[in-house]
Amino acid sequence: MAVDEVGAVEEAEGADVVADAEVGTLAATGVRYPVAPGYRVNVRSGPGTNYNVVRTLQYNATVLINCQKAGQSVSGPYGTSKIWDNIANGEFISDAYVKTGSDGYVAPRCA
Repeated sequence: MAVDEVGAVEEAEGADVVADAEVGTLAATGVRYPVAPGYRVNVRSGPGTNYNVVRTLQYNATVLINCQKAGQSVSGPYGTSKIWDNIANGEFISDAYVKTGSDGYVAPRCA
């Protein structure tokens, strides 16, 4: 997928290339990100491991990131991060387990 100058998404000969500057905009419009393969990630009620587990994602899950919030630092397959991804109302996973292609925010910050 490629992003043109006005933000429209078009096919690009099987490529999955998205400019870093555009990722935050696309996240709000339905981009799904893969969870690290081989992991069943706990979904928590807030941005830290001290929050209750509300469910566990299946292997090979993909997630839509609604917004992101700073929280407890977690180390995972994609590094160490304090960013937590809101994937549904009251549901957060550590960004260290999500392949976003960035070490920073890719979606708006949660209120």
